[in-house]
Amino acid sequence: MENEYEFELLYEGKAKKVYKYNDYELLIEFKDDVTAFNGVKKNNIVNKGKINKKISSHFFELLNQEGMNTHYIRDYDDKAFIAKWTNLIPLEVIVRNYAAGSFCKRYGVPKGYKFDFPLVEFSLKNDELKDPMITKEAILLLKITSKEILEDIISISKKVNKILSDYLEKVGIILVDYKLEFGLSKENNQLLLIDEISPDTCRFWDAKTMESFDKDVYREDKGDLITAYTEILGRLKI
Repeated sequence: MENEYEFELLYEGKAKKVYKYNDYELLIEFKDDVTAFNGVKKNNIVNKGKINKKISSHFFELLNQEGMNTHYIRDYDDKAFIAKWTNLIPLEVIVRNYAAGSFCKRYGVPKGYKFDFPLVEFSLKNDELKDPMITKEAILLLKITSKEILEDIISISKKVNKILSDYLEKVGIILVDYKLEFGLSKENNQLLLIDEISPDTCRFWDAKTMESFDKDVYREDKGDLITAYTEILGRLKI
């Protein structure tokens, strides 16, 4: 797909394109591409990008209102928003409230097992290495970030978890687990929550039926992805 914006393309990933909007801001475009299993399975599904942009914008606006520092500034159009330009911290922060996915495979735990408290895990953001899991100690020894910033990341991730879990509970959705990313603002070096918060990066289950409204529908061939994602839009009234 050709670039549709008259801005310098800085980066293209599996699900998004990132453009230079100005010296301190980026334009982030959400693509219709969907992948699973580190890109082994992939398709293009019309309107997926627009839905993920809507959901991400909604969650970032909520978190901004709750005093969390995110990169989100404002919407640009139906598939892109303007964000603060950050220097990426190459970590994926995984917050788990229930056992699912790779956690079940690693530890033999049944899917849906509810944890007594949220679990925060990390993976190294590196496509060539397939994003391996990494411990807090290894993060510090490899100088990926400082101890102070790592502690802030953990603290913010737990606060985000509380805000989103409580919010989604009101509309009958369980926040099972999700991935967060962080960066340091190019303008003032402030730690910011970045990337996206969408059914691509979260597991959402119906509170009564445990039906998936996330990318597991695609991973496990459990139905139509757009129908599942649209259910989130409807529950959130956006």
